[in-house]
Amino acid sequence: MIDGPTDERADDPTAGSSASIADVIAAGPTLSVEFFPPKTDEGAEQLDRTVDELDPVGLSFVSVTYGAGGSTRDRTRDLVVRLNAERNYPAMAHLTCVGSSRSELEALLDDYDASGVHDILALAGDPPADGSPAGGDFTYALELVELVRARGPQFSIGVAAHPELHPRSTDRSSDRDHLAEKLRAADFGVTQFFFDPADYGRMVAELADRDCTTPVLPGVMPLSNPSGIARMAEMSGATFPTDLAARVEAAEGAERDRVVVDATVGLCRALLDSGAPGIHLYCLNRSPIVLAVADALGVR
Repeated sequence: MIDGPTDERADDPTAGSSASIADVIAAGPTLSVEFFPPKTDEGAEQLDRTVDELDPVGLSFVSVTYGAGGSTRDRTRDLVVRLNAERNYPAMAHLTCVGSSRSELEALLDDYDASGVHDILALAGDPPADGSPAGGDFTYALELVELVRARGPQFSIGVAAHPELHPRSTDRSSDRDHLAEKLRAADFGVTQFFFDPADYGRMVAELADRDCTTPVLPGVMPLSNPSGIARMAEMSGATFPTDLAARVEAAEGAERDRVVVDATVGLCRALLDSGAPGIHLYCLNRSPIVLAVADALGVR
């Protein structure tokens, strides 16, 4: 699906970037993006174009999402392996554990290992929406981190962080205690999207108070689709920027794009100026906003 380089790496599924994402972050600051595995031929073609269009940026790495309950397992696996082998940056596989058996996850991790994919974003995943028991052998992301660690030191492990608290948290103190424990077991974190840099700064300070200095990349969502992002914010517990959304909705064409890019760049600059180790953009498989942000930040 994705056109790779014409050298020998295209014939070797393990020949992608040799640097781990943990190493890349340590050498940062980084600029990375998240993709999701397309469901249709049209979506696959769009993603191919996006990947090619982003080549001039020199991305630090990319990540690929994993559908609820592992619903995109094969498509996630194939896309991660392909990108990791054909591009000059590592590709990270999202992996959830709720509802999965230990043997299933071990088999997938061994397959990733054999395919040269060694960067994993270890997530708990959501329980069934109907309230039924999730089943499987795992409840928490920390258990998945431990499982990945047990498969060998070749894996670099990231975990999720919520600057505005996990949506199922009962109180702020215990939320930060659990997050610090999870981050200490991992190599880095990536946050849920948020729109106020103060939320990120407060989270980092609260982690430092718990002697946790594991780097946490801020996840930034350009507000190009306010109605869709409002729904995602409600599910994730993120504060939705109604004033910014109103300005985006009131603008049209190039002016609308400018409002979105300016707001995204402003947030990114504030985060980098505060010491964030990089920026992880939720690009929704599209390139224009990423290209504009990269230009504004002087990345290309």
